Amino acid sequence: MALPPTIPTSFVPHSATAPRQFRADYSGAFGFFAYTILGIAFLLTLGVFLYGRILAVDKVAKDGEIAKAQADIDPQTVENFVRLRDRLTASQTLLEKHVAFSGFFSAFEKAMPATVRFTTLHLSFDAINTPLVEGAGVARSFNALAAASEAFAADGRIKDAIFSKMVVNSKDNSVSFILSATLDPRLIVFSP
Repeated sequence: MALPPTIPTSFVPHSATAPRQFRADYSGAFGFFAYTILGIAFLLTLGVFLYGRILAVDKVAKDGEIAKAQADIDPQTVENFVRLRDRLTASQTLLEKHVAFSGFFSAFEKAMPATVRFTTLHLSFDAINTPLVEGAGVARSFNALAAASEAFAADGRIKDAIFSKMVVNSKDNSVSFILSATLDPRLIVFSP
């Protein structure tokens, strides 16, 4: 059977006369970049591995030092330190609750005029633990009591000061009185 005359029996490609376009080949640069990153990653991995070994050796040395230090601890010394800590804690608790009237006496001395003296002075606490002061005394004049009242008001730590049962002595015009007042709790708290 014979082939139709329109179908060629062989094929020869035609030569291209069109100019070739230049194409950049980046596969070499990409390979170089990839190997550089691989090398850096390898060096970092090696650095982490070596640093881990250094830390492991250091940990073993520190564990040995701790074991030696624990073996050197004297149980009696530890007991003494614990006992001292407990005593200091108990002392701190006692001092925080300790009542010290020295602050009151200092404030009272500064507020009272020199012409007022007390024959009795009683310090106590009421039902809600508010400090109270009650006393009896003699002042040279009413002006001295007024000055004391103004000094208490200006100070503010001796509150609600009431001078009562005032009696004037006919011989020297002195005034006997009874004082009652409440105190600021901070005025009687111990402070070193």
